[in-house]
Amino acid sequence: MNEDICYRDATDLARLIHRRELAAREVVQAHLDRIARINPHLNAIVTVDPEGALAAAAAADDRLAAGRPDGPLHGLPIAFKDTHLTAGMRTTHGSPLYADHVPDEDELLVGRIQQAGAIRIGKTNVPEFAAGSHTFNPVFGATRNPYDPSRSAGGSSGGAAASLAAGLQPLADGSDMGGSLRNPASFCNVVGLRPTPGRVPAHPAHNLWDTLAVPGPMARTVRDVALLLSVMAGPDRRCPTSLDTPGAVFRDLTVPDGLRGLRIAWTPDLGGRVPVEPEVLAVLEPQLRVFCDLGATVEEDCPDLDGAEEVFRTLRAHEFALGLGDLLDSHPEQLKPAVVWNIQEGRRLTAADLARAAQRRSRLHLAASDFFDRHDLLLAPVSQVAPFPVEWEYPHTVAGQPQHTYLDWMRSAYFLSVLGVPALSVPAGFTPAGLPVGLQLAARPRAEAALLAAGAAYEAATGHGRTRPTLPTSVPSARPIGAGT
Repeated sequence: MNEDICYRDATDLARLIHRRELAAREVVQAHLDRIARINPHLNAIVTVDPEGALAAAAAADDRLAAGRPDGPLHGLPIAFKDTHLTAGMRTTHGSPLYADHVPDEDELLVGRIQQAGAIRIGKTNVPEFAAGSHTFNPVFGATRNPYDPSRSAGGSSGGAAASLAAGLQPLADGSDMGGSLRNPASFCNVVGLRPTPGRVPAHPAHNLWDTLAVPGPMARTVRDVALLLSVMAGPDRRCPTSLDTPGAVFRDLTVPDGLRGLRIAWTPDLGGRVPVEPEVLAVLEPQLRVFCDLGATVEEDCPDLDGAEEVFRTLRAHEFALGLGDLLDSHPEQLKPAVVWNIQEGRRLTAADLARAAQRRSRLHLAASDFFDRHDLLLAPVSQVAPFPVEWEYPHTVAGQPQHTYLDWMRSAYFLSVLGVPALSVPAGFTPAGLPVGLQLAARPRAEAALLAAGAAYEAATGHGRTRPTLPTSVPSARPIGAGT
């Protein structure tokens, strides 16, 4: 019975709770029981508050009985990403410097999700300061992939993705600068949406004008992602880039019965700019037939991405120097080398570097606008590799080409970040070794509704995301994280 509850879609659970066919206490207890049994094998959820969650669930049941439901997420358990501030519950950022840090107030998206009725059960694991697409840190260690615990769950929202795949929670929050929602979704056979910048406002933030990093929703289905987006999205006066559209427009997603007339572009390697492992393309290329069978036309094409590498690297380094530079000055020995490197890269930037990045990003935006006049959707790999061994820091080669930094192997995701477009990772199948592979769908800015509808139609036609992992019965031995091969 508990597994049936824990693998129910969030939209179904919410409906059953509102009808009082399930109690919030029952739903929360089922997930807490599963966390106690499964999480030690995966290390996906790193802080758990059973007493607080059950007390909140009991209060939610009482309010519902009195005719005062909290909102569309009433009674649904959620563990927040450990970089998102949670009042009264530690937020470590995966760093020893914040191992005992307990914020006084909730981050904006945390508050919105709880105000919609979700019940906080804990926090999900992240890389140190969310730096990298592999989730490990010196505070809690590495998160393992539910489909193969010897492999990475991706990152930086790796704990969130792994917990969804393992049935530890029905919804999850995440964030994405260079693929941190999309990559772990791909690695763990779940769904992750990088929204248009401003769709989900971020507060507090050290740079309110930043549009490279965005918060966003994750779930096991596209419909559930739309449900969570509906409470995360919407304007906030403190966020100058926030969009005016109310989040409620994304609720109750209707799945179209086809994609007739949709014009789709497919790029296997982003116009020859990125290497992709053959085992990934072997999973993705047959998916084009699904879109054709749904009535869409598919042709190979790619937006102009000339300069995207420099733009992303420049803006990312600048943000690291702004946000973490003080920690490098005060505690250089307690930051991982990749974080130190990114901060130092930011400090070496000149005004001319930043100006060139702004100019090139403007040109990329205009080129993307022209591209999406010709195409409704872009399809591409989410990740250039399948989930790699958990002991690696990152893969040092992709399709025989060397990857010199911990960023290189995620170009397939971060090249699209600089365009400011919404991008969705949906399950697309498995390699012969049983490792998940995700398909990336992108649309013009602010077109989340059309993007989610297309993703839902593809999801309904394939059912890839319905494959559950066979979870381990023993905890794998821990090994130090080192360089990949």
